[in-house]
Amino acid sequence: MTPNGLLQIIIFMLALLAAATLLGPYMARVYAGKFSGLDPILRPIENFFYRVSGIDPNEEMSWKSYASAVLIFSVGGFLLAYALMRLQSALPLNPQGLPNVSTDLSFNTAISYITNTNWQAYAGETSMGYAVQMLVLTVQNFVSAATGMAVMVALIRGFVRHETMLIGNFWVDLVRSTLYILLPLAVILAGALVTQGVVQNFHSYQEVPLLQNLAPTHLNPTELPNLTPLTDDLLQGKQLLPMGPAASQIAIKQLGTNGGGFFGTNSAHPFENPTPFSNFLEMLALLLIPAAFCFTFGNMVQDKRQGLAIFTAMTCIFLLFLSIAVHSEQDGNRLFNTLPIDQKPHFMLYEANPGGNMEGKELRFGIVNSALWTASTTAASNGAVNSMLDSYTPLGGLVPIVLMQLGEVIYGGAGSGLYGMLVFVILTVFIAGLMVGRTPEYLGKKIEVFEMKMASLAILVPHFLILLFTAFAVTSQAGLASLGNQGMHGFSEILYAFTSTANNNGSAFAGLNANTPFYNISTGIAMLCSRFFIIVPILAIAGSLSRKKIVPNSQGTMPTHTPLFVGLLISVILIIGALTFFPSLALGPIVEHLVMLGH
Repeated sequence: MTPNGLLQIIIFMLALLAAATLLGPYMARVYAGKFSGLDPILRPIENFFYRVSGIDPNEEMSWKSYASAVLIFSVGGFLLAYALMRLQSALPLNPQGLPNVSTDLSFNTAISYITNTNWQAYAGETSMGYAVQMLVLTVQNFVSAATGMAVMVALIRGFVRHETMLIGNFWVDLVRSTLYILLPLAVILAGALVTQGVVQNFHSYQEVPLLQNLAPTHLNPTELPNLTPLTDDLLQGKQLLPMGPAASQIAIKQLGTNGGGFFGTNSAHPFENPTPFSNFLEMLALLLIPAAFCFTFGNMVQDKRQGLAIFTAMTCIFLLFLSIAVHSEQDGNRLFNTLPIDQKPHFMLYEANPGGNMEGKELRFGIVNSALWTASTTAASNGAVNSMLDSYTPLGGLVPIVLMQLGEVIYGGAGSGLYGMLVFVILTVFIAGLMVGRTPEYLGKKIEVFEMKMASLAILVPHFLILLFTAFAVTSQAGLASLGNQGMHGFSEILYAFTSTANNNGSAFAGLNANTPFYNISTGIAMLCSRFFIIVPILAIAGSLSRKKIVPNSQGTMPTHTPLFVGLLISVILIIGALTFFPSLALGPIVEHLVMLGH
């Protein structure tokens, strides 16, 4: 790694730490119902929502009622999203006259957005009109993120409260997450992105002449009637530029760890992410709320050391895999060394960007920012990409797969990342308790059989879904028919697809045609099961913990804020990931790396 690349990473991590430590306490005040600074403006709006919907904000729920509300709200969101996509041609704000979305793609996309996955088997500019982009995709970007945040807050209350069955009110947590946290941040970020050139309008697509003229000898004869002759040797081509209300969707797709692109190439598109500064803002946004939740947790449990310990564990694992990705991409593809290919062209020889594997990456971002984005978006539950992962080196492509397979707890999604990490904390405490022969405790609550059953379920469900659907796809003709590559790389493409969907990430490796009935249905089922077969056990844990008494600390209580516990937590996460997925990784990116080395 070059000094310049290291400096870029340090600046980014310091900015993330500073922003998270400021946002975390603010979020804690919001969820506690304390004065947040925005109350004079937003409190009347909040109360208006409660009045028109008949919600009593003072009425709290048991974990079963809370889970029922989450499921009812999600089912309603799915039905509305599906209906709007199937009726797209009849909706306004469709200047290109795009047709209704197909049945299987509507099913997949509706599930994708209500589960905060935002897996896209389509290109936005050729599939979705502006009304669908706003009423379906942007709205779900807000409320699906807020759902995960609400579940996280309910789990925190489970640790804080004692001898009660109540863990809060889902509708209040949903409204406050959206109104006080997501909406103000999205307005600020969208405004900043517009200043960088991200489009925000309702115009029809614009036809413009190409800047570079074309030679007839380089064109297919069928294309010639569409071009304007300039001379006998040159033709002037035209390009259709997509428009639309992109900035408003891009802001919340990053802040809510959603990741769905307004355009098909996602954050590699110059209308979504035009400059290095917009790239920095979007990267910061996609990790901001997951990182801030660590400090929210510390504030709400009244022990800031606990939140800092979890943040430290997340950051250590993140930096480990980020360094692998950056090194692998800067090292380049060694198979090219025997070919007349210069991986370090003259315009990239300066230290800030010394070359390496630039295939599939944008010149305006370079290798370090591409690898940093890739690690960030798969550490978070965010499907946005600013480079094409299918073109990464084998180890560079392994990093995003592994970060997702660890359970998306580094830093994870908005809310979902921290409640996934707390499941690993519970498991770590339990293992430590077994080592010393006493009942494990965390934050004054005994971790007993029920909590371990629910925690095991939350960990195993995504792992099971990844391996099950990958095995099914590689042994079925329908699964293999979509491959762009055969052999080990094709296996990596399939493994990545189900790793991404079963962990509610949504990023794509590319090279796989996912818009088929087989993949639309299978990935839809994977997204649906992974989301709610984790949320329900998490809320069950919250309900169980809230009923327990507080156990005073004793000499046998293991401190959970020390470097020793952080190291143990990191070890548990890595060991479980390795034991589960090393065989599948060995069939894909690992063996591909060995082949690249000539073994």
